Amino acid sequence: MKDELDKKEEEIVENEPLIEEEDDIVEFVYNADGEEDLKATLKKTRKDLKESQKEKQEYLTSWQKERADFQNYKKDEETRLSRARNISKEMFVEELLPVLDAYDMAFANREAWEKVEKNWRMGVEYIHQQLIKVLSDNGVSEISPKEGEEIDPNIHEALETIENSDESKSGKIAEVTQKGYKSTDRIIRPARVKVYK
Repeated sequence: MKDELDKKEEEIVENEPLIEEEDDIVEFVYNADGEEDLKATLKKTRKDLKESQKEKQEYLTSWQKERADFQNYKKDEETRLSRARNISKEMFVEELLPVLDAYDMAFANREAWEKVEKNWRMGVEYIHQQLIKVLSDNGVSEISPKEGEEIDPNIHEALETIENSDESKSGKIAEVTQKGYKSTDRIIRPARVKVYK
């Protein structure tokens, strides 16, 4: 009984193909006499090689295109992230503007400010300087126009026009009511000014 099982196993092993996929088998071409036709086999092998090379090139081209698309996607994503960071930074600065304006109003009334105890005043001024430095380190700067400068609608907002008899002052800043702020590439808030008519 054991011998019969061994024989059946040997038959199964002998009947199994060594290479399972047909594409991997090189088929020889035989002539009418049953002999191998080397020219025909070589011709078939060359044809198969050409097809394989063409297929390889198609895969390579497709892969290169996908890789380029992915690189472009990464660049676009980095640009979007950079814009989002800038927008969130600008929104944060916009929320800080009332605090900066409060400091400016306190410092503007020099007479009252000088009456404040010196140590307390120095502490408040130091905190203000730190705040300005943090903004500066993050690419935010003040727009501080001077009286008598030409108005620039890109960075100044004219709140009011003041009558004036001197033509040379026409279109120039009469008074700065509020500082402006800008980031490296955008105006966060224009400086608010009064302008001579």
